[in-house]
Amino acid sequence: MKILAVSDQIIERLFTPAVREAYPDVRLLVSCGDLPYEYLEFLVSLYNVPLMYVPGNHDPAYDLHDLRSQAQGCDNLDGRVGLVRGLRVAGLGGSVLYQPGSPNQYTQQEFYLRVFHLLPRLTWMRLLGRPLDLFVAHSPPQGIHDDDDPPHHGLAALNLLIRLARPRYFLHGHTMFYRQNLQNHISEYYGAKVINIYPFRVLKIEETEK
Repeated sequence: MKILAVSDQIIERLFTPAVREAYPDVRLLVSCGDLPYEYLEFLVSLYNVPLMYVPGNHDPAYDLHDLRSQAQGCDNLDGRVGLVRGLRVAGLGGSVLYQPGSPNQYTQQEFYLRVFHLLPRLTWMRLLGRPLDLFVAHSPPQGIHDDDDPPHHGLAALNLLIRLARPRYFLHGHTMFYRQNLQNHISEYYGAKVINIYPFRVLKIEETEK
């Protein structure tokens, strides 16, 4: 399956109908956060395929009754587990806390609680021989593609999630690829391919369920 994944920065050549010619046969769209929702809505309307997203630290707090806090026609994967186009997927948005009171920012301890909420189901899936295919996050795990400045520290709870849930792919944004700590946008960690999406990537992932 071909996946177009985006994060953090609008790419003008993607914000045009010509994107379908440049990147044809896309069957799934993924956003790792911090993008205007009209950008996501444009992509999902153009490709007419599912789009899954998690919020970034600059995105609004989700409110069921406020359409401005949602990307219309897209699926918010934050804190959820599901099956999309034959892929077992889950996601968690947000970053480490650096501005108290801001939405989608968490202390390291708070993010452990978010991970603990998902882990029972994810580890059970793994024990049943149906491990997670794709995990979508905004922030990177701690020590993998993260940075020295406090807003771009990785989240240690995501390392635990990878070790216990063993997803095949872990996608994130939040940190810029051209920074010194990002010699390669793909890293291996406990069998997972950890991929920095910033600002976009086209991926091919084998489906595991029909």
